[in-house]
Amino acid sequence: MNLRLNLATSPQANNRPFVAGSLVGGIVALIALVLLAHAAYSSWRSQRALRAETSALEAQIRTSEMQQQRLAAYFRGEQVQRTLERSEFLNSLIDERSFPWTKIFTDLEQTLPPGVRVISISPKLDKGRAEVTLQVGAETNASEVQFLKSMETSKVFSELVVKDVKQAKSTGQTSGPQDAFLIDLTVWYSTT
Repeated sequence: MNLRLNLATSPQANNRPFVAGSLVGGIVALIALVLLAHAAYSSWRSQRALRAETSALEAQIRTSEMQQQRLAAYFRGEQVQRTLERSEFLNSLIDERSFPWTKIFTDLEQTLPPGVRVISISPKLDKGRAEVTLQVGAETNASEVQFLKSMETSKVFSELVVKDVKQAKSTGQTSGPQDAFLIDLTVWYSTT
């Protein structure tokens, strides 16, 4: 006959729920560890690709900067500068030849009041507009004021700047019109 006797002072505790809970918690922790490790590895791989792409782009930027420096040195060269100066000179000649002289004289004729005449005209083309320097002679102060007002209200002339107004010196000739005032001015003229 076998008798089972418990000689302990306290009854034996049942640890099965603790072991089962620990086992479930361990399995959950292991799954979380695997998931976090996979996420960290995926992040590292994607960043490795980004680092490689960034490195390639930085190398391309360095190559482009070296090419830009070589080109800048080339364009600062003496022969290129002479060619650029020559082309600027030729372009200015072409611009002068293509200046609409007939149109500007027609527009000036509509703007000039009686008693005012153009003595000299000098255009300088700049991006479809011309900065025109004029010297104008006026017989009277009233015709001078009337001319300046008509230039200011003109649709083709703009940004009028009067540089100098002086009284003309008498030459003693009576055969032609006598200018009492000489006006030096600059004005922008739209060539389009």
